[in-house]
Amino acid sequence: MSNRVSPYDAWQRLLDGNERFVSGDSMHPNQNASRRSELVNTQSPFAVIFGCADSRLAAEIIFDVGLGDVFVVRTAGHVIDDAVLGSLEYAVSVLHVPLIVVLGHDNCGAVTAAKEAVDTGELPSGHIRDLVERITPSVLSSLREDKTEVNEMVVEHAKQTVRRLLDSSRMIYDAVDNYSTAVIGVAYRLEEGRAQLVSTSGVL
Repeated sequence: MSNRVSPYDAWQRLLDGNERFVSGDSMHPNQNASRRSELVNTQSPFAVIFGCADSRLAAEIIFDVGLGDVFVVRTAGHVIDDAVLGSLEYAVSVLHVPLIVVLGHDNCGAVTAAKEAVDTGELPSGHIRDLVERITPSVLSSLREDKTEVNEMVVEHAKQTVRRLLDSSRMIYDAVDNYSTAVIGVAYRLEEGRAQLVSTSGVL
């Protein structure tokens, strides 16, 4: 049950599972009682998925994996905070996971809210404001490149999040630098169910 796979092999396994999901041939692996028993005292996930909390983006389903396969961290708009960084650093340093996937998706409500805040100059109230403020740099970066559609901003935000993880965590940066981990940005299309690579940091 060792997860000593390369970043490339980890991504290939996720891609294969996503292909099964897209074509309607999901196998739902590692979801039975024996797998449950096997994992009581240990876990060796082969990838981390840091994704948007959107209900349509259930990581284990869209990549057709099961218990113990992926370590999942989710926030609206895959916004980074200290708890996210701590969770990802745990996965990299303790679980030795070879791949971090930043998973965004089209028609993202959090990115849309940030775009609207930039367009109108009005920020939402409560803690939603904090989410929007953290996504706003990605929206502005898109606008500087004349990318004005929400789904173009989603891709840019995934790319920017990959960069921010490396800038914010020395542990993740070092893991990428010594080739033990790669960090990739992925954009998911809700209608067709396909996950597409949009950014790579490290050797995949």
